[in-house]
Amino acid sequence: MPYQLQPLNELCNQFEKLPGIGRKTAQRLAFFMLEQPEKLSRDFAQAILNAREKIHFCSCCQAMSTEELCPICSDPNRDRSVICVVEDPRNVLAFERTREYRGLYHVLHGCISPLDGVGADRLKVKELMARLSDPMVKEVIMATNLNVEGEATASYLTRLIKPLGIKVTRLAYGIP
Repeated sequence: MPYQLQPLNELCNQFEKLPGIGRKTAQRLAFFMLEQPEKLSRDFAQAILNAREKIHFCSCCQAMSTEELCPICSDPNRDRSVICVVEDPRNVLAFERTREYRGLYHVLHGCISPLDGVGADRLKVKELMARLSDPMVKEVIMATNLNVEGEATASYLTRLIKPLGIKVTRLAYGIP
């Protein structure tokens, strides 16, 4: 019978569920946590629980927030005439790191992927369309990923938005 400790296996199994973590890395992380002072493990676990409890989605743009409105949507200095549509909350962080874009965002929480069974009904499309009823919105920038699913999503949204008389643009890509 091989040497196994059930609590260690359970911890490894949980780490292995994280994206990009294989069995060996999960074991390395599990052993690291077990070798640390108990306070570090408790603080780590508490940070996860706090994040799950306190972080939710902005009622306007669907980005992550600790308040009803995220800091971007509640900033009166942002350009409210432009909405940049992204697939994932991480995309908002990437754009904000550039310190160039001054408009608002809308997070879809995915993209259309028929092979994975993801249709537009599983995305935050209705919320986007509701925001576009504001006459202040003049332009929507499609910043979905440059893959088949991202292009399909951008194309679908463009067909929905164009009849509203709102300008739809796509991020440029290729050789700068």
